[in-house]
Order: sequence, then structure tokens, then C-alpha cells
Amino acid sequence: MNYTDASMDALRQAGDELADATVATLFERGEVGTFNTLMRYVSTVGAPLPDGLPDVAREYLQATGAPPTWVDWGEMEKARLFFIDNNVHISTALSFASMPACYVVPHVARLLSATHGLKYPSKRMAETGQFTVYLMQPGAFEAGSRFIPAAQKVRLLHAAIRHHLQRESRWDTTTLGVPICQEDMVGGQMFFSLLVLDSLHRLGIHMSTEGAEAYFYAWRVVGAMLGVDQDAVPRNLEEARQFLDLYMIRHMGPSEQGANLTRQLIDLYEEVVPGTLFDPIVSALIRHLIGDTCADWLQVPRTAWDTVVKTVPHLLGVLETIEDRSPLGAWALDRLGHLTTILELSSLTRGRVMHYAIPEQLRNEYGIVGTVPRTHRWTPPAPSII
Repeated sequence: MNYTDASMDALRQAGDELADATVATLFERGEVGTFNTLMRYVSTVGAPLPDGLPDVAREYLQATGAPPTWVDWGEMEKARLFFIDNNVHISTALSFASMPACYVVPHVARLLSATHGLKYPSKRMAETGQFTVYLMQPGAFEAGSRFIPAAQKVRLLHAAIRHHLQRESRWDTTTLGVPICQEDMVGGQMFFSLLVLDSLHRLGIHMSTEGAEAYFYAWRVVGAMLGVDQDAVPRNLEEARQFLDLYMIRHMGPSEQGANLTRQLIDLYEEVVPGTLFDPIVSALIRHLIGDTCADWLQVPRTAWDTVVKTVPHLLGVLETIEDRSPLGAWALDRLGHLTTILELSSLTRGRVMHYAIPEQLRNEYGIVGTVPRTHRWTPPAPSII
């Protein structure tokens, strides 16, 4: 697939027809309470639906209640094992690369600010982490799982944001495009997939080509379930590189909202890091993963740790080598990653009951039956020529 400015412009004016129509119907009929009921009570696959749901809501839930028919379950299992093997690194990349990358796109930062992103950064970060954990559970698409309802609700939430911002004339569609448009949804999918893989590579994490491709594939499935146009989405990592390069060239830049959101993110994680000595490592890690230009746009402070962080890949490389060569070392590091993920999510929620509660599965064993071998180390696709 060849992406051009013209094709990207078309994506800027497209939303999600199914979710948009559902939300518009509910709100135009004055059934805001029904929307809130859907967002609050539909939480597990197979659970009874609330009484009194209008047909349009039931039809939406039925239409979006199953994964795409084209899903390759072997690839999804590879992705799950890849996530288990790299969960702490993936969490790091999501927090310190993917989220700041969103903030370096001014209209995305503006939208996040308009939807209270400045006031609730911990909730937004925890929900992102929990959504990924839901996806990577063994029974993510089976009865009792939380992933499909979470995807259904995220899709409705996006539609509600589009509905309100446009109806209340709080968004210049002509200049900024449709809020949470197809271009931005595909861009977000790239931030959470390709950019995460880029960050793991930058950190020196050992990963196989098979594992990296499977992780990207899993986010293709996620995109489909979130209403991303499958005719527009990159089908492989090379196409993903072309899309992401063009998307960032088209939109990245400094903004007051982006800098404010980044400051909130840094403050949040500095609270999570014990004591104050290691606080600067948060800024240093963001700067290392997104580069100096983007970090300067986001007003990420320069610190003495900027140089120290550059040694992290060497340290992680040693740990990864131990993991590659020792089954006991692999088990110990997997358990450490598992516990670190729990600690991070627990710290972000501050022990509060959230809309997306930390799943009980996080307190149990993952039940790993094997790992994807780290043969044929993954190499990122080269920058595209635009």
C-alpha cells in the first residue's frame, strides 16, 4: 500500500460509521442514561445485558461482539507469549515513548486536553496498560473475558467524543479533520505497535522477528475491533513504517497542550519512582526513546541522567543474554516483569476502584507453556523515502 498526502487527507475526514451512528441515535433520542449504562455495566463477554437496552444498542453490541473472521489464532498466541516475555519493556515503551509521541502531534494533544487528559493522566495510563493486558490474556476472546467489552466501550467513547466536539462547535473540522479520525486511529495503532517495537530495539531488548511481527499483528486485530478501516491500515511492518513516517512529518510539532500533558506524565511517574534521587530518570528515558527534537518540543527537562540512560541498553543486553541462555534466569526475569507490571498498574490507580479495574488474572500465574525463540533477531524497517 502506498500512502500519499491525498490518501491521508481522505482519512482525516472519516470517522467510524457504525459507532458514530449508534451514539448519534442514543443521544438524539435523549438516551444518555443508556450510553452510561453501556459504559459502566457491559464488562465481560457473555454477561447478561442490562434490561431495557434499545435495539440500536443491542445491534451494536452484537455487531462488534466477535473478533474479525480473518484472525490467525496462531499469530495471536505468538503475540501473547511475546508480551509475557517482554511485558515490563512493553509497559516502559507505552509509557515513555507511545504516550509522548501522541503529545507531539498538536491536534491530538489538543483533543486529549479537551477530554480532560490534563486532569486524569494516571487513569488514562492505567486504562491503556489494562487494555493491553486484557488483550494478551489466554482467553481474551472467550466467555468471561474483558477485552471485547473494553474494545466495544473504547469505540463508543471515541464516537461520543466526536459527537460532542462537533455538535458543540468545539472542534474545527475543516482545519483539524474529524476528531479521532481514521488517520489518527491508524496513527495511534502505529504508536502502540511499531513505535513500541522501535523502543524495545532502542533499549537493546532481544526479540525475534517472529515475535515482533506477531505483536504488530495483534494490534492489527485491535485496530479492526476499534473501527479502523481495514482498507487503509498497514498490513506489515514496512507499510507501517511508511505510514508512521508520513503521519509524523504531516503533523508533529510543538504545542502548549503537548508540553502540559508531558509535564503531567513526568510528574505522575516521578511520584511512582521511590524517593527523589531517581526522579530525573523519567525525563531522561523519555528523551532517549523519542529523541532530542521531539523532547525539546515537549519541554522535557535535560538532566544529568541523560547520559546515564544511554547505558541502559547495555545493562538490559546482559540481562537478556542471561535470559536467552538460562531457563532459570528466564523464569526469574519473567516473574520480575510480571510483578513490575502489577506494581506499575497498582501505583497508577492509587488503589482506587477504576472503570477498568485491574483484572484478577494479574494476581495469578500467566500459565506459560513456551516462549517464542529469539532466533533471527528483529531489525526495524528502514525509514521510508517520502
